[in-house]
Amino acid sequence: MNGKLVGLTLIGATVAAGAGMWYAQEYGFYDRIDPDSPAATVVIQTEGGAVPLDAHGFEGIDANSSPLRWRACLQLDTPLPDATLSFDDPQPLNGPGWFDCYDAEQIGQDLETGAARAVLSQSEIRPDVDRVLAVYPDGRVFGWHQFNDKTPERGVMD
Repeated sequence: MNGKLVGLTLIGATVAAGAGMWYAQEYGFYDRIDPDSPAATVVIQTEGGAVPLDAHGFEGIDANSSPLRWRACLQLDTPLPDATLSFDDPQPLNGPGWFDCYDAEQIGQDLETGAARAVLSQSEIRPDVDRVLAVYPDGRVFGWHQFNDKTPERGVMD
């Protein structure tokens, strides 16, 4: 009987710890970004500098626990300027399952096939992190944060 009680206690503790970790990763750290807040302002980099996007329908999330947790979905009101800087090697990062407008796998496939274009939103939004946007011809935009290259030429040391 004692062995069963110990086994059940261990299994129960394991299930509780697993559920707690899942909840923390999926819900615990994320906050929705208010569409009317300054944090909802999205810019793009052009050859002439940063330009705010003329867009609507912003949905975004972020977390203080990591510089990579920012995700956004929005709709452009006007086309991108011709001088918009492209982003090489975009790698959309997965978001939490409840953030329905953002699908990293689909965005990644669309970037590979050319159905969407990756552009630089902000370089060094946080140290060693860039904000990247995937822009579709119909005006849909999806954004995420991505680590940038640490290269000796930039003077960054590990």
